[in-house]
Amino acid sequence: MERSPGSGGRWERSSPPAPPELTPDVEELQSRVQETLELLSPQDLRNFRLLLKTVDEEPRVSPVKLELEGRKKAGLARLVAQNYCEPAASRVLVKVLRQLRRADLLRLWQGAADRGGIPRKILKRSYDCVDGELDRYDLSGSRKAFLMCVEKSRPGAHRDIELMKEWLGQCQFEHTACIDPNKMELLRKITLFRDGLNEIKGDVGCCLITLMSHGENGFIKMEDGEKVSLQDIFEMFNNKNCPALQEKPKIFIIQACRGERRDSGVETDDEPMESDDVSEKRRLPTFSDYFIIYPTQADHVALRHPRTGSVMIEAMSEVFKQYGNKWHIADFFTRVNNRVVHTEFHLHEEPIKVSLVMESTLTKSVYF
Repeated sequence: MERSPGSGGRWERSSPPAPPELTPDVEELQSRVQETLELLSPQDLRNFRLLLKTVDEEPRVSPVKLELEGRKKAGLARLVAQNYCEPAASRVLVKVLRQLRRADLLRLWQGAADRGGIPRKILKRSYDCVDGELDRYDLSGSRKAFLMCVEKSRPGAHRDIELMKEWLGQCQFEHTACIDPNKMELLRKITLFRDGLNEIKGDVGCCLITLMSHGENGFIKMEDGEKVSLQDIFEMFNNKNCPALQEKPKIFIIQACRGERRDSGVETDDEPMESDDVSEKRRLPTFSDYFIIYPTQADHVALRHPRTGSVMIEAMSEVFKQYGNKWHIADFFTRVNNRVVHTEFHLHEEPIKVSLVMESTLTKSVYF
């Protein structure tokens, strides 16, 4: 016979079992995973759950658990932390973030996977503090880069190549190298590169061109001294000639002199820095979505050290190592410029100063 609370027998309400206590290491892992999830867009978060079902790391998270416990970020983080032990959890995050193309988060978890530990506290990127996603470019497509460098008679250029290849890899770019070309070889290779973009069209997310050589205002010089017009190269990738890049960012990093003038700077009272639609068819401007960075002002020399390489390239590498992909590209190069401007340089024992110059027709923010 059934008993009721008032029938004299003892009645107890059953309760779900208490969740297992978490060790400090699992708690810290869960915290880092949740920080990562907080930085994902709603679309990325949906894709994260889908990818988690297929990641080739045992034991896999069951679809039932994902449905029941992984709807919210906190539950999803707890599920990952409790299901995988380190370093398996870091490997899982690396595999998923690589497919999401979140290079800023990937490098932290990659470092943790390599060390067999848990990544440090994750910094928010500037757009992660802003609601909405309409003001940043969608870089989920392939990222293509063209890397040209004149190495002959440019001591330190080999270091520039090493640093740029490292940076491009960290930002998830596939790059095409072109080292010590003559004028015709450069134009042929960069035309093939542009035509390749047009062939894959819808799959391109971003294009980056790096040109490192001697130069003068408006031109770069090949290893045989022949000049190539920068404007001609820019035009190759405009909205008419490269429809694959319409409304997609086109980034140009130019490491070359722009003239012979030298800026020795001015003295200040500050302490010295430490050294060493009107038609039926929507229209676009011919030139849009460009970002061009120069290592110096017009008509001025650029600086390159025989051992450490070019000043701008070295500063890019240092800022990226310190902050990763935290900022929109213009803010990133503003940081780089800050470092360059406040560093003392000498040329033939005379003080010399440089300042980077940015030109932009971007319509959204660029986060790698």
